[in-house]
Parts: sequence; structure tokens; C-alpha cells
Amino acid sequence: MATKTRERPAAVKLTPGAEARIADLMSRAPDGAVGVKLSTPRRGCSGLAYSVDYVTEANPMDERIETPGGIFFVDAASVLYLIGSTMDWQEDDFTAGFVFSNPNATGMCGCGESFTV
Repeated sequence: MATKTRERPAAVKLTPGAEARIADLMSRAPDGAVGVKLSTPRRGCSGLAYSVDYVTEANPMDERIETPGGIFFVDAASVLYLIGSTMDWQEDDFTAGFVFSNPNATGMCGCGESFTV
């Protein structure tokens, strides 16, 4: 009897707005870019920040999420801080940026730039 395995859900859920923004970024990506990567470097008032950057080389340890507009990577060292998160792209008259809903965050700095788990 064959063993059935279910597909593992992505560490981060991307909204249609986030997927559209990734497609836009990849349409204007610098030469050699293979995707866009989310990581959580240590910085800011609360300790960790969200960072989205182009990548030129796929790291086999990173989470890989296929989107209609390109490949989205989640940094392997950041996955534990991001499991169950939702990433959205929001724009209004004054700001535009990725917005994260992270159930692992136990606190945020006042300006919203960094978080703690």
C-alpha cells in the first residue's frame, strides 16, 4: 500500500496583493535575480525586522514558494519566526509597503518597523 503524504503548507501565506507586488518586482528585477526573499534580520527597537530583497542564487535550505509572478523565498533561519504569517501589499495616499500579520510576534516597536517573538 502506497503511503499518502499531504502537501506541506507554506510557512507564509501570500495575499493576492503580495503576489501582484512580487510579480511587479520581478518584472523590474536586476539581471541575475532568481526571486525575492523574505528574511528577519536582527535590527530595530524590538530585535527583528522584516526584510524583502532580490536574490541571485537559490539556497536549498530556504522555503520556496512558487507565485504566478516569480519565486518567493523565505530565509531558512527566519522560518520559525514566520510560520503561520500572512504577507500583504498595501498602498494608500501616503505609504506603500508589505504588511505582515504574524501570530508569533509577541510585541512590536512603536513605529511598527520591528518585532519580537
